[in-house]
Amino acid sequence: MNPAPNLFLIGPMGAGKSTVGRHLAEFLRMPFLDLDHEIEAHTGAAISLIFELEQEAGFRRRESALLAEVTAREGIVLATGGGAVLDAGNRRLLRERGYVIWLDASVDAQLARLARDRHRPLLQAPDRRERLEQLADRRNALYAEIADLHLDSVGVGNSMHAAHDLLDLLEARWRRGRAETLA
Repeated sequence: MNPAPNLFLIGPMGAGKSTVGRHLAEFLRMPFLDLDHEIEAHTGAAISLIFELEQEAGFRRRESALLAEVTAREGIVLATGGGAVLDAGNRRLLRERGYVIWLDASVDAQLARLARDRHRPLLQAPDRRERLEQLADRRNALYAEIADLHLDSVGVGNSMHAAHDLLDLLEARWRRGRAETLA
């Protein structure tokens, strides 16, 4: 049993972190936060505009600053952006301040789920499959490094089913508790 005050969902775009996270938070009666939405709310700008004006490096600085702020809270379910794990400091904060769930999806599943999405800056590429494979190659080891639990979101039905499956797994592996650094 791994006590932690928060649940953090990591994984690639299109894995269902936001939709599954909302359901999970509702089941557990915990507040839900989506880090990308929080960034947009704090800046007053869309993620795509931040990428356009500040490039990925500028976005990542904003992401790290806000991640430090929101992970300091206790009793939340947080869906991170897929690239939040790129920064070592972010990975440390996620590990120290919560129970980390890697919600995974194959590149084929991502392509299907993101077929109509035209807003994600990192998906704006001539070959979406190649881009998603590059992202997976770079990020999967980082997800694995910090994940307390790894769940493939494909093949479990809709997001409600995935959240129920996740809740069942969490009953045996996680309980709400104080952060390791506070215990």
